[in-house]
Amino acid sequence: MREIEITDAKELLELCLKLDKETQFMMLEEGERQQAVDKQQDQINRVLSTHNQIIFIATNGDQIVGYLGAYGGEYRRNAHSAYIVIGILKDYIGQGIGTRLFQTLEQWAYKCGIHRLELTVMAHNLQAFALYKKVGFTIEGIKKHSIHIDGSYVDEYYMVKLL
Repeated sequence: MREIEITDAKELLELCLKLDKETQFMMLEEGERQQAVDKQQDQINRVLSTHNQIIFIATNGDQIVGYLGAYGGEYRRNAHSAYIVIGILKDYIGQGIGTRLFQTLEQWAYKCGIHRLELTVMAHNLQAFALYKKVGFTIEGIKKHSIHIDGSYVDEYYMVKLL
C-alpha cells in the first residue's frame, strides 16, 4: 500500500480499464472511460495538490492491483467529509487488500481532519458490502433505482463511517 504518484498514471488507467471490463460494480462501463494518460496524470495531480484528497494503491510487483480514492469536499462546510471509491481486480479480492486500503485511509483521514467517510455500494454487491461493514461503515440510506445496468434499475446503499 502506498500513496499514488504522477508516474503511476498509466498503470492506474490500465487497472481502471480492466475493472470496467471485469465487473459491473464500478460506475463506468467498458469503453466509457477516458483513455488518455495525460488526463489521468492531471487528475492525480489535482488530487495530490488538494489537502483532503488522496489515492492509495495496492501493488503486486510492478502491477497495480487495487486502489482507493478519497475525495474530500471542496468547501469549508463539507471539507471534513470524503467520498470513497475503491476497486480491486477480481483475482485479488478476498486477500485482505481492501481491509488494508481502508486502514491506510483511516490513518491518513485522522491526520487530515477528515471526520466523515462515505461511499455507495450496489445492494447486490454482497462481497463489497461485507467489507464495508467489517471496516465499520453503516447504512445511512438507500438510493432507489440509483444505477441502470443491462436494462434493470439497481438500488445502492449509501454508507458512512464517522471517525
